[in-house]
Amino acid sequence: MTTLKTIHIIGGGLAGSEAAWQAAQAGVPVILHEMRPVRGTDAHQTDGLAEMVCSNSFRSDDWRFNAVGLLHAEMRRCGSVIMAAADEHQVPAGGALAVDRDRFSASVTARLEAHPLITIAREEVAGLPPAEWDSVIVATGPLTSPSLADAILALSGEGQLSFFDAIAPIIHFESIDMDQAWRQSRYDKEGPGGDAAAYINCPMDKAQYEAFIDALLDGPKAEFKEWEHVPYFDGCLPIEVMAERGRETLRHGPMKPVGLTNPRDPMVKAHAIVQLRQDNALATLWNMVGFQTKLKHGAQADVFRMIPGLQNAQFARLGGLHRNTFLNSPRLLDRQLRMKADPRLRFAGQVTGVEGYVESAAIGLLAGRFAAAERLGETLEAPPETTALGALVNHITGGHLEAAPTDGKTASFQPMNINYGLLPPMEAPRVDAEGRKLPLKERGRAKKQAMSQRALDALELWLGGEAAAPATRETASA
Repeated sequence: MTTLKTIHIIGGGLAGSEAAWQAAQAGVPVILHEMRPVRGTDAHQTDGLAEMVCSNSFRSDDWRFNAVGLLHAEMRRCGSVIMAAADEHQVPAGGALAVDRDRFSASVTARLEAHPLITIAREEVAGLPPAEWDSVIVATGPLTSPSLADAILALSGEGQLSFFDAIAPIIHFESIDMDQAWRQSRYDKEGPGGDAAAYINCPMDKAQYEAFIDALLDGPKAEFKEWEHVPYFDGCLPIEVMAERGRETLRHGPMKPVGLTNPRDPMVKAHAIVQLRQDNALATLWNMVGFQTKLKHGAQADVFRMIPGLQNAQFARLGGLHRNTFLNSPRLLDRQLRMKADPRLRFAGQVTGVEGYVESAAIGLLAGRFAAAERLGETLEAPPETTALGALVNHITGGHLEAAPTDGKTASFQPMNINYGLLPPMEAPRVDAEGRKLPLKERGRAKKQAMSQRALDALELWLGGEAAAPATRETASA
């Protein structure tokens, strides 16, 4: 029996961990290179694999009407180790799938350590991988080491690979004043754990909101050298940047007051509401939803304690800003996620230009499968673009060029979350399953459900099975 050569995977985040699992499950040996704890990063707190450094949420778990929930379902069907660990260690989060980040990371680490075909090497890969590594997946994510980033930059011929990203503070539950705050999910929506009161809500009246905005705008911010000035990703903007775009921006973003009613005074509508989401299984830590910040640490406690209910807040972690790295993937990568200038190198995760934990892990899943198939002498095409997985590959390998500006220049490639706009459109159904005419306002939801079912059907065929039956969370992971 011929011994298969090893696939080398650089980076033990969500994408690298998923890539290693998928390749090993296909029967190909893997060495997963993770530089922590030999070399730390500005954002990681532990040396665990798949550590979640920003939010602890995988966002919506609703496969019928939400594209990220659809991506969850597709990944479960593909045997994702990330989704398995997330399901095992979920915490209440309304309609979202959020996890106890420490237990989640420990679970992924234990599963990979126990796999007979996975070896974990705690070391930094400085510069480009050795030439004898003929199959490599680079999954170093937003915190790629400078030496490797510089080597990739030189190979790519691009001008830059970076932008900035921010993380939100985490608060000790016992320091939250529950005489002012209350528990409720927006519109009382139940999540995967069946909890319709998964968030802590801190209300503000108009005067409190205006004072808070003033403090945000006036507070000292982390500044950067002129050469470090690179763009933010819009999906993870610091709250101060949002506030600078207009005083009402936060009220229509992370502080929107809709779908929530203060049980102590139900007739009075809050002007704005800050939400906290459970961050660990013990419910002792809660993170400030959408409150990524570049305020200096000395100012954060003072400004955030202006929020009713948080006047005595004790912070387990303050917010911060870190540098992210991503490729101009449409120019540099092929449909197999290989670098055109050096096809032995594949890329996975956030470095490819997807945004979000789930999206990063999803590209890791595909990179692992592509690399394993190649090692086995097979060809695996990307999933159909009608699937969420295929839509992500299509976006990062050229789909965005359809939106090129009219001045003849190439459109600027930016990180993207999964959304229905990346999938080929469908005409909205006009009747329901019983043939009854759908009201206009219900057609949009019916269209999303039809696109989601189409995606799962196409995925099942790609996996070699028959078209999928209507999916549930259970059948998606079967």
